Amino acid sequence: MIGNAAPRLTQMVACAGCASKMEADVLARVLRELPAIDDPRVLVATSTRDDAGVFKLGEDLALVETVDFFTPIVDDPQTFGRIAAANAISDIYAMGGTPLFAVAIATFPESGLDLAVLHAIVRGGAEKAREAGIHIIGGHTVKDPEPKYGLAVTGRVHPDRIVRNSTGRAGDLLVLTKPLGTGLYTTARRRDVISDEELEEASISMQTLNRAAAEAMLETGVDAATDVTGFGLLGHLHEMTSASGVGARIDAAAVPLFELALSLAERDCAPGGTKANLALALVNGVRFADSVPAALRLVLCDAQTSGGLLIAVSEGNAAMLLDALARRGVAQAGVIGSLCTDAAITVA
Repeated sequence: MIGNAAPRLTQMVACAGCASKMEADVLARVLRELPAIDDPRVLVATSTRDDAGVFKLGEDLALVETVDFFTPIVDDPQTFGRIAAANAISDIYAMGGTPLFAVAIATFPESGLDLAVLHAIVRGGAEKAREAGIHIIGGHTVKDPEPKYGLAVTGRVHPDRIVRNSTGRAGDLLVLTKPLGTGLYTTARRRDVISDEELEEASISMQTLNRAAAEAMLETGVDAATDVTGFGLLGHLHEMTSASGVGARIDAAAVPLFELALSLAERDCAPGGTKANLALALVNGVRFADSVPAALRLVLCDAQTSGGLLIAVSEGNAAMLLDALARRGVAQAGVIGSLCTDAAITVA
């Protein structure tokens, strides 16, 4: 049964949510060993570390394909399913695509958890998929001591309207559409540092689709975008700047944060993935001004689960984008910095 006697899902795993992703530098070494892709129909692949692959079917149609799954980020199984589905579908939105359908991926232990838990996880995922206007039409399960859930999602996009992470331009403003801190919040909840009530604002955000933000982005016209997940804001920004051949300046005070994010960072409630992200940011040459406190540096690298979109938009279109976001209820979106010709990322 699902109830007070059931094991807490987040206590059954070594790390939770997108913090369980393989580190970016380790993944990069693995991807370097892959054979080159020479099929001209492949429009986006692994070379720019974008959010999804894109395959051209015709002059006006391409498929967008992504897969994302992870360990429980919250204890309630139905909420976990919703968050995992929202996180997976986000990759389609980040590419400017429209989701079409999904198949599910789940692992579940042979003993210790009632099958009602798995049913609730899958039901939560199906609910979120329906909210996105799609169905989950199949899937695959594997026995595993750690429960995991996610989706492989197929979408469509016009080949000329793909929103990539590799096409940012110096002078673009950077807009972030959700606050940071989900990794800190969920780690704090696993350790019983905060209550379910205090976790709620992060939980609601993780369950929120990035559809409205993507619609605003497409209405306005932007230069580049990515979603912010396990590699943190600065990690995904580094992917964008490296692929685009630019640098960035971030106004740390302008970055939206959940209310308790800084205090939780000060109390060392960061997951291992967040700390690894900060270490890699320094290796990648991110420059922090002395005025940026250690706790805020950690939040800027926090491993997000189902985070917002990071959008590069021309200065002339930025006001239109913010207006389009506000009209769609993306209330906490804001300009957090800009792209520049200097190859480094500077945070001040």
